[in-house]
Amino acid sequence: MAWNFPRLNYYNTMGDNLQKIGFDKDKYLKIQSEKILERVGSFDKLYLELGGKIFEDMHGARVLPGFEPDMKIKLLQELRKKIEIVFAINAADIQQNRIQSDRGTNYAEHLIHLIKTLKQKDLYVSSVVITHYSEQKPVLQLKRQLSKLGLNVYNHYVIPEYPTNIELIMSDSGFGKNDYIETIKPIVIVAGPGSGSGKMATCMSQLYHEFKRGVKAGYSKFEKFPVWNLPLNHPVNLAYEAATTNIMDKNMIDPFHLEAYGVSAVNYNRDIEAFPVLNDMFKQIWGESPYKSPTDMGVNMIKECIINENVCIEASKQEIVRRYYKLLCNEYIYGGFKKEIQKLEFLMNIAGVTKEYRAVVPIAKQKAKDTKTAAVAIEIAEGKFVTGKATELLSAPASALLNALKELAQINDSIDLISPNLIVPIMELQSKYLKNKNYLLQVYDVLLALSISTATNEMATLALEQLPKLNFAQAHSTTIISQKVVSIFQNLGIAITCEPSNK
Repeated sequence: MAWNFPRLNYYNTMGDNLQKIGFDKDKYLKIQSEKILERVGSFDKLYLELGGKIFEDMHGARVLPGFEPDMKIKLLQELRKKIEIVFAINAADIQQNRIQSDRGTNYAEHLIHLIKTLKQKDLYVSSVVITHYSEQKPVLQLKRQLSKLGLNVYNHYVIPEYPTNIELIMSDSGFGKNDYIETIKPIVIVAGPGSGSGKMATCMSQLYHEFKRGVKAGYSKFEKFPVWNLPLNHPVNLAYEAATTNIMDKNMIDPFHLEAYGVSAVNYNRDIEAFPVLNDMFKQIWGESPYKSPTDMGVNMIKECIINENVCIEASKQEIVRRYYKLLCNEYIYGGFKKEIQKLEFLMNIAGVTKEYRAVVPIAKQKAKDTKTAAVAIEIAEGKFVTGKATELLSAPASALLNALKELAQINDSIDLISPNLIVPIMELQSKYLKNKNYLLQVYDVLLALSISTATNEMATLALEQLPKLNFAQAHSTTIISQKVVSIFQNLGIAITCEPSNK
């Protein structure tokens, strides 16, 4: 069943998706790469710390509609002839088997995945530095794996009193004790598999070693968020805070930038807190610092590429609420997220949004209330919603997805897209052999059965052809759904949130 519902003019059916563009990706590729090349022009070599995700940057794509998840890869490819990539990974993360949340793999596995992916993109990954090095078994195993991939592996060590004891840090007992990383390109991208990998310390250690070798090397940062020349409480910047509640980053006005230039610039607490120490290091190396503020260190042309600010504002507000629902569900399942939830409620208040801001939320709740069962609502076009409920055969997400495909293909609701001859064997497999009592067909089951049905059913083919039109759709479930179902929705480009409930 479908309803029309008043909606802010944000999503529009445009070709095969619901996205309205707010960001010029082509302009960004051009001017961001130009700015990086301009920065390296002041030095013999530039160490460029790469913040955030290298690829699959879904946060950037969600808050800046038009930004592509693999935009950084494309930018690095633009600079291919001038760059090499060095990865930093913290030995403690290897030893403690730290998990990269998006992919569910540990940091060591994620690092190898990143390296292989970049090599497939014809990008030069030259080496890996293990920070806070220790000769523990998992660390040594990773070193062997990396060597087999043809990578140089270097060790950096724990420096007592880092980062406060500048005299010790800038000595043979500090940075001087670290391995010097051999590099050959004018731009060295320093990346990591996640936060806390030691990227900045790796850059500073290299600057120390390069200076001793008579090389004038520079340092800069390549990050997207927060956007320094947007207002402090702009929804795009608030969405960044929402995304980093796990490490409690806080956007702040850069006091050093304000004092030096009389201009307000937005940065975040960790960079602002670290700047005095970094500035002292720069002075030790170069005699004077080229930077008057942490904002000066960054290369960020995001604002210049926003072509429809209202679109980005709306997308960012949606992202803040989406993050809030995710935390509510984490608190319901695991507990221990109350502090983060309070932070999101604070950000939502500043952004002027509530839980009900997502228009799919009241639609899904009303469907659940009317049917007294779990329900899912999907916005398939501007102000047009499709719902699905849990039935004797189908889960609510599977039901909603089927209904959405029917509505988009204009297939009569009475027509069966999937033959009972396919449904029955799946149900028997689950109940008889896999011992799953009261099993309902899930999204994966339905998509698989639908694809098989295309061999004999033209309507099934027509329905499957509608899947690209769900890219950038919004959805909401009145119950928590499995991570597998969430991942399928995400792969289809559907941003789904869930009520913190199993009923």
